[in-house]
Amino acid sequence: MQEKEISQAVIRRMPRYYRYLGELLDAGVERISSNDLSLRMNVTASQIRQDLNNFGGFGQQGYGYNVKYLYEEIGKILGLNQQHNIIVIGAGNLGQALANYVKFEKLGFMIIGLFDVNPALDGVTVRGIKIRMLDELEDFCRENKVDIAALTMPKEKADAIANRLVGLGIHAIWNFAHVDLELIDKDVVVENVHLSDSLMQLSYNIVKNQRAKENSRQTD
Repeated sequence: MQEKEISQAVIRRMPRYYRYLGELLDAGVERISSNDLSLRMNVTASQIRQDLNNFGGFGQQGYGYNVKYLYEEIGKILGLNQQHNIIVIGAGNLGQALANYVKFEKLGFMIIGLFDVNPALDGVTVRGIKIRMLDELEDFCRENKVDIAALTMPKEKADAIANRLVGLGIHAIWNFAHVDLELIDKDVVVENVHLSDSLMQLSYNIVKNQRAKENSRQTD
């Protein structure tokens, strides 16, 4: 049977549900209605029910949702019930920051390798993870199960490195290289992360709020 196609908008909301449910679990909350969850998340109760119905619903009429059960089920939907091994290509400031972020491990994402081309970084360890030179990449991938590669490197080399990784059997690429990748193998999952886009959105909203205040003063 063909798996149901879920929209990317729904998938983008699932980590938020997981995060909020985790907070409820930590607070000792055992069950919650879609209405109460909607107030916390600023998403309509109808939207929550529609989103969860894509995966089976999970709620009971008159009861709502069992927080622990729903948290665990969304974790399975997101693949968090299994370990994903990550390597980072580019061991500069951003690459080392990713390696130092302990919360990834709590979600099942284990950074097992760091790679760079700078000889000064060869053998340096970041939270116990050794930085290797890029010419060791093939041997490392043959000897270790690697699921995801994070690219934190100059954009000029990103496409070549990404396709090299695809040839090594990498399933997914988490791309911070300020360029949208063009991969030979279209089955490889790519998540392009443009940090500056978030800042520009913030900038837009700052300016919008300033204009609204100025317009309000002018009409008073």
